[in-house]
Amino acid sequence: MGHFSLDFKKAKGSSDARESDHIERKVIPDNADPTRTHLNRELVKMPSGVYDRDEAIAHRINTAGIKRKITNDQVRVIRTVLSGTHEDMMNIAANGQLDDWCNDSLKWLQDTFGKENVVSVVLHMDEHTPHLHASIVPIVTGERRKAKNKTAEEGKRTYRKKANAVRLCADDVLNRDKMVGYHDSYAEAMGKYGLKRGVRGSDARHTTTAQYYRNIKERRRDFKTA
Repeated sequence: MGHFSLDFKKAKGSSDARESDHIERKVIPDNADPTRTHLNRELVKMPSGVYDRDEAIAHRINTAGIKRKITNDQVRVIRTVLSGTHEDMMNIAANGQLDDWCNDSLKWLQDTFGKENVVSVVLHMDEHTPHLHASIVPIVTGERRKAKNKTAEEGKRTYRKKANAVRLCADDVLNRDKMVGYHDSYAEAMGKYGLKRGVRGSDARHTTTAQYYRNIKERRRDFKTA
């Protein structure tokens, strides 16, 4: 039984165009096979008049009903990559289960973060292991988490007028307790595919995308000099 991978990264700034170019294959990375790029597909239908991932992020923020001004240092999107152990993912594809895996992963994303907040989900089949790139806009409704903590400490309520305000707040979405819950609930969804979560509290870390490409370049240099 292999493991699934579920990776979250925050993205700040008014645009996430560089990541969008990668996901939408406006730029073909070194580790992608261009003869298989046509197998990639978008799993989420975008709103009318919205044609790419960056526009979808902005559209969700602009139509969510947020009253407070959004600053440049706020996280506008959470980049999420879903996949699994290479051998297991290849078996899922070979057994004709890839569509089911995609659908179950998409359902988990929408149930967990809200359907409207999951603005893009793209399947990549042109890299080594099949995987999904999901884009989550961290919009929440309710009292600020810090305000709740302060209320508990002081015994009084704060931010009463904004208790049910619509907010853009990645910290509320990616706090430590919720991260544990995400892995637990995704494990339930992935059990049918023979994918389980890693050991809780493990020191193991996934290779970052930047390090992945550095490794490719180093292997190419070693090959040329051999």
